[in-house]
Amino acid sequence: MMPHSQKGQPRETEEDPQGRREALQGLVGESTVPMAEEEEVAAASSSSSAVITESPREVPAPGVPTGPQSPPRASSPPNALVSPVWSQFDQGSRCPHGNLADPEALLRDGLNAKVVNLVQFLLFKYQMSRSTTKAEIMNRIIRRYRDYFPVIFRSALKCLQLVFGIDMKELAPFTDTYVLVTSLGITYDGLQTDVQGVPKTGLLIMILGIIFMEGNHVPEEEFWEYMAMMGMNDGEHFICGNPRILIGEEFVQEQYLEYRQVPNSNPICFEFLWGPRAYLETSKMQVLIFFSRISGTDPKSYPALYEEALREEEERI
Repeated sequence: MMPHSQKGQPRETEEDPQGRREALQGLVGESTVPMAEEEEVAAASSSSSAVITESPREVPAPGVPTGPQSPPRASSPPNALVSPVWSQFDQGSRCPHGNLADPEALLRDGLNAKVVNLVQFLLFKYQMSRSTTKAEIMNRIIRRYRDYFPVIFRSALKCLQLVFGIDMKELAPFTDTYVLVTSLGITYDGLQTDVQGVPKTGLLIMILGIIFMEGNHVPEEEFWEYMAMMGMNDGEHFICGNPRILIGEEFVQEQYLEYRQVPNSNPICFEFLWGPRAYLETSKMQVLIFFSRISGTDPKSYPALYEEALREEEERI
């Protein structure tokens, strides 16, 4: 574990800090909730060979990259890691209505509605600490969209990971019985609070990622600018209620974040850093792999971040 005195020190790397900041601002404002992609819908509807009728034997977690990775890009963070995705999963959770003259658009809207339904169903299972099965998902949620189960299932899992910080794990091999757990080893989900009853682990992971990518500390004013880009303003938010109370008080009290005065600042200003519980339960490498996997890149594509995370891993041994 890194000594406390090192946590707030900026990195000295070959990366351009301004370029990294511009890239990170792009992350916060561009990507969307992972719904059924046009290409996936077209492929599934035009070719029977594209239809997979079984769920994955292993449900990939954010920390385990699977399949071919995209070629390395620039050393700045990927372009679609952090975003205002929560706004698309607000209490209405409505999908756009397709043109009746466009069957493919209608199909895509139907699949997106199923993704929303499946996410809500799995969140309920998580809140009740109950397992689920492929058969239950097929019978209660998928129904007449059985041929599109792989598209719906993948999109729902990615949304759970990115928006809510929840992973799905198979209880035993070849059982198609699943449980839902918080991501990256983090034990906090925020459900014990009086705020809205959805997991808040995803927001916490996003914040830890922003702090890491910004040199391990973010000035308070800049931090809230990032939160505003994610739809976290002073008003009530459907995930976290009042973000300033959840983030500035609860995340700090739970010791996932540290909120401190910037040393020697005049006028006095404050900044956010990782707290001791974040260092204890997860790691920079896990956070980097989580974001890289979501964006379809390799963590080594960001050498300065990867090297720093690797040094931390070695210090833990």
